[in-house]
Amino acid sequence: MSSAAIYLESQAKRYALAAVEAEKSRDYGKAAWNLAKAVELLEELVRYYPDHPMRHIYARLLVQYRRKLKELERKAKLVPATGGDEELDVEVKGDGVEGGGDGDDDEVPEFVLREKPSVTFDDIAGLEQAKQAIKEAIVYPVRRPDLFPLGWPRGILLYGPPGTGKTMLASAVANEVEGEFLYVDAASIMSKWLGEGEKNVKKLFAYARRKAQDGTPVIIFIDEIDALLGVHNNEVGGEVRVRNQFLKEMDGIQDKGSKLHVYVIGATNKPWKLDEPFIRRFQKRIYVPLPDKATRKRMLELYTRKIKLAPDVDLDRLADMLEGYTGSDISDIVREAYMKTVRELFARGELDKEPRPVSMKDFMEVLERRKPSVDHSMLRLYEEWTKRFGAV
Repeated sequence: MSSAAIYLESQAKRYALAAVEAEKSRDYGKAAWNLAKAVELLEELVRYYPDHPMRHIYARLLVQYRRKLKELERKAKLVPATGGDEELDVEVKGDGVEGGGDGDDDEVPEFVLREKPSVTFDDIAGLEQAKQAIKEAIVYPVRRPDLFPLGWPRGILLYGPPGTGKTMLASAVANEVEGEFLYVDAASIMSKWLGEGEKNVKKLFAYARRKAQDGTPVIIFIDEIDALLGVHNNEVGGEVRVRNQFLKEMDGIQDKGSKLHVYVIGATNKPWKLDEPFIRRFQKRIYVPLPDKATRKRMLELYTRKIKLAPDVDLDRLADMLEGYTGSDISDIVREAYMKTVRELFARGELDKEPRPVSMKDFMEVLERRKPSVDHSMLRLYEEWTKRFGAV
């Protein structure tokens, strides 16, 4: 996944969360402005990255954001902006949910995206330790629950730098166990769960338990989980109750007497922001690091398989030079090297011809301009947090 796509994702989430904060303060104009920016960025992501593994989910998320934007714009016209920490009573509509009511367990709240992922572990280069840990926590118990008389982990935290494959890992495991993948966006949760929050939390987990009772493993994936379960200042009552209910539900699915296959996978780029009581609920805490040399070479092989390479291209040497780069960085570098040959074709007006093979010189020129997207000081923070809380 390209770092440009990662940037669009992270910025969209940042604006969406800013919209939530503004809505809590009843500054509907500011909330609408921020959500409009989030919509704009997600539209770019969906439009320009058709092969993005989460594209279909973001396309559906756009529908929700646009609906919410209209609601905020109406409120901005009717209600003057005011400060304060009052709790908002946000009405949730759609998919059989009215105001977060109990409803039928066949339905999930509107903000939950129910998908069948197409990603498999074979599509993910490297991350063997993370894959093995996830297999032992989820895949093996689903296939042979009789081998786990002491139970198995139900909460898994994936943490690490942006662009290292956390979301793809969560999607892949749902495919491996032929389960249902419930994608929950933190910004949508924080916005829509205020007011009738506890009921919607119950509804989500009730749906997951019922599906599991019918024999379908369920993966509840919460992206940017630090926004929901992190340490926050000036929380309103609704947020506190939602967090407490979520804690209760996680304890419920981890009941040693329960054999249901319901799992919560959280992903975060900032594990140090998580509240410690929630950290303990994730029995598996898996660091998803930058790719090692073997993985970088495998990524180069995958990313260059659809383009022609000149004989002088040495993927082994390139893999050495790409130390410190994320998988998304590497994807961007390959794309930019290839685009150099396409630009030449357009500059010469030879649109009826094929571009020349990409040379080692092309890669070297791109590397002169592109530096790793993850700072070394940030990597030290991950390593320190792993020493304190890592649990593979």
